[in-house]
Amino acid sequence: MSMSWAHVRFMLERARGLVRRGLASLRTRGLGPTWARVRRQFARRAPPASEPLYFPDAGAFQPFAVPASDAPRTSIVIPVYNQAAHTLACLRALAEHPPTAACEIIVVDDGSHDETHAWMPQIAGLRYHRRAVNGGFIAACNDGASRATGDCLVFLNNDTVPQPGWLDALLATFDAHPEVGLVGAQLIYPDGRLQEAGGVVFNDGSAWNYGRFDSPDDPRYASVRDADYCSGAAIAVRATLFEEVGGFDTRYAPAYYEDTDLAFALRALGHRVLYQPASRVVHLEGVTSGTDTGSGTKAYQVRNRSVFAEKWAAALATHPSADSLPSAGSVVQPQRQILIIDAETPRPQQDSASLRLANLMRLLNADGAHVVFLPADLRYAGDDTARLRQLGVEAWHAPFVQRPSAWLREHGHRFDVVMLSRHYVATEFLPLVRRFAPQARVVFDTVDLHFLREMRGAELAGDAALRHAAERTRERELSVIRASDTTLVVSPAERDMLSALLPGADVEVLANLHEVAHTGLPFGQRHDLVFVGGFRHPPNVDAVLWFGREVFPLIHVRQPDIRFHCIGTAPPADVLALQAQPGIMIHGHVADLGPYMDGARVAVAPLRFGAGVKGKVNLSMAHGQPVVATACAVEGMHLTSGHDVLVADDAAGFADAVLTLYRDEELWERLAAHGRANIEQHFSMEAAHGTVQRVFRR
Repeated sequence: MSMSWAHVRFMLERARGLVRRGLASLRTRGLGPTWARVRRQFARRAPPASEPLYFPDAGAFQPFAVPASDAPRTSIVIPVYNQAAHTLACLRALAEHPPTAACEIIVVDDGSHDETHAWMPQIAGLRYHRRAVNGGFIAACNDGASRATGDCLVFLNNDTVPQPGWLDALLATFDAHPEVGLVGAQLIYPDGRLQEAGGVVFNDGSAWNYGRFDSPDDPRYASVRDADYCSGAAIAVRATLFEEVGGFDTRYAPAYYEDTDLAFALRALGHRVLYQPASRVVHLEGVTSGTDTGSGTKAYQVRNRSVFAEKWAAALATHPSADSLPSAGSVVQPQRQILIIDAETPRPQQDSASLRLANLMRLLNADGAHVVFLPADLRYAGDDTARLRQLGVEAWHAPFVQRPSAWLREHGHRFDVVMLSRHYVATEFLPLVRRFAPQARVVFDTVDLHFLREMRGAELAGDAALRHAAERTRERELSVIRASDTTLVVSPAERDMLSALLPGADVEVLANLHEVAHTGLPFGQRHDLVFVGGFRHPPNVDAVLWFGREVFPLIHVRQPDIRFHCIGTAPPADVLALQAQPGIMIHGHVADLGPYMDGARVAVAPLRFGAGVKGKVNLSMAHGQPVVATACAVEGMHLTSGHDVLVADDAAGFADAVLTLYRDEELWERLAAHGRANIEQHFSMEAAHGTVQRVFRR
């Protein structure tokens, strides 16, 4: 009964919030854009569309070729003992979907007496080695590794069907995480059920295939994660490290526990062992050795457990007991677990708030925390969700979350910190968090002070109704701040404002987070002006309309060759209409901003109202692109006009500043250098490290 009331209360607050925001949107955006937002809010939440599993044709043997290289980055070692048909299917899969990375494929025949010896020599590009006598899985793998020439070793069972992209995903993990020693694939049964999402080892040496028989798309198993071990059916390991630990330990011969032992040995050297869900491999499991641990080779699994437990007794002492099955919370212990809830999944390619949030999650992961993300809209966001998961974020969505109240009741006990972004999200979720995660520290991330932005917009429009709505937003926002343990703002100016309004509040500044990029093209090779900002944000609409109607015509008449590139998602009709003016180009969403950051000479930020720190200014400065802005656009950003930015608030002054900067190479170089220095000092990942530690480690 209590659970029902929690959900009802949550839904009532959500309904009130949607009505409030809908009315505010009608006043500021009009009917068309508001209706588009409503449709987007209530669109059907489609589950992720998993690619159907790929299986090669099972026709009679015919000679074919597999990928091969004289200078491979990776060596794929496939130990085989009979089961020629399965080996053939595995090799056909490698041939039909070759990896991008240069590779060699080594089949080590451990004394087969079926068609293996007849078929393998006919496969072009394959390195085939036939052992004189059967020595077992470990001996065959070590033999293959000794013949490999790649920097990375990949051990692949012959009873597998690697899915397209599997190897490139494994290798990309090493590129993204230099401290990693071993990466394991997601193993899937032929019927599509999950076989293993990394392994869990208990304190008695026994092990568990995490996720067995569940959906491979379940968020618990869909993110990059540290694992106790990964099954040797499909793992990648740095060749130098494999040699350093002496290969697979022969005390486990002929097979079983050698992969678990390897993971522990690499971790003892200071290297991570990661599970990579983007690398999918179908595994038939038990084709060669069966599944009966009472007889045959499989019996060594029982014997080797005690061998392993004795060797790694000290390390196992910190592992959990086998009394209960692993859960999403237990498999990442003893890491701090941090839940972040925002309105929707961040889209770093589209808006600065998303980039800030994604970079914050990167910082938290780098600091040793495990981050869980829940979008309030519960929508699966395709590539944006996938990108979070590759960062190591456990990203949830429908249909795996049906009701936030039920999800928090199940998972709330996991979290040390819960961060709620935006006041309307926090208003809905705070009661649930306090009830189901009472142990968690609650951090409220304002993103920017919404009431301040709304108040300035109302003043610019001279609209009493908008002013009244802004006052109501102010009360709601301040109420959330009072109910939270810590509040994050993006600028010292906003912190000082809150200190005056709520002297007892714990307020920290966490500004926009950027990585300083390369400098792009030199002054002489750059041309034109650029603006970047999503048009679901009313200040951006007003800024572009003012610039396009009042400022750019003054620029165009004095230098007609300058073009204005306007980039941002969902430009409304009046913004699109600006294209009728000579020199104005409205691009909408652009997947790759690089050419505009590196090639446009001057960025403009003509904002006439707003709040917080402006990501468009940060973005340009991080790329060494000087900015002309209004005072509102650079508020709280530690910038001085003439030193690292040019500031003007009237149309004529703004046009003069743009043309001066556009024509003066010495000024351009000076502002570019100082702008990059500003990012490094105030808006870089390094600059935020202290604040992140104070807020999320406290």
